[in-house]
Formats: sequence, structure tokens, C-alpha cells
Amino acid sequence: QVQLVESGGGLVQAGGSLRLSCAPSERTFSNYVMGWFRQAPGKEREFVAAISGNGYTIYYADSVKGRFTISRDKFENTMYLQMNSLKPEDTAVYYCAAGCRYRSSCPDYDYWGQGTQVTVSS
Repeated sequence: QVQLVESGGGLVQAGGSLRLSCAPSERTFSNYVMGWFRQAPGKEREFVAAISGNGYTIYYADSVKGRFTISRDKFENTMYLQMNSLKPEDTAVYYCAAGCRYRSSCPDYDYWGQGTQVTVSS
């Protein structure tokens, strides 16, 4: 089964930065929409950001606009989430996902990673 593997999580102080990476264990997702989601303890999973296969269409949740940047490198077959000015409320398990081949947006993702923990201390 194809897996998406996240990395780059950790513990950081408020105001700090982290960069998350997401790469598939096999095959390529170069034509798929890829996204980041997060789930904090006791809360439902929420959308963070998404990027189309060609990288031209990008979406952000209002809560991260201006602080987070999503990008993808087709040659490395990797997606990134640069997180700056982190806040304690950004603490969550972050998941990457892929779906909707050849589309610019994705209402329902088919492939998910196992998640990486991001903890922001105050």
C-alpha cells in the first residue's frame, strides 16, 4: 500500500519556525492535489493548506495565512510546509494527504500519511 511519509515535526518555542516534508514511499504524486491537515487533542482534523499538481493553485486556512507556506518539488517528489511565527495553538499532529489527480482542488483525499507531531511552547 502506498504511504505518504511526513517528517520535520518537533518542539519549538512560540515565534519559531519548522519545515515539514511529505514524500510518498513509492510512485509519484506529481499530478495530484496534495494537502496538509492537522488535528489537535480533543479537536477534529482541520484543513491547513493545499497545492495543485502543477503548483499554480494554492489554498490556505485563514488561521495560517501569512505564516505558513506550502510548496512542492516535482523532481524530489516532495511537498513542504514552511511554518513561521508559530503559536501554541498550532500544536497538533500534522498529516499530509494526496488525491484528485489532474484537478486543481480536492474535496476528498485518497492517500494519507501517519502524521508528525508539532508542539509549540509558550
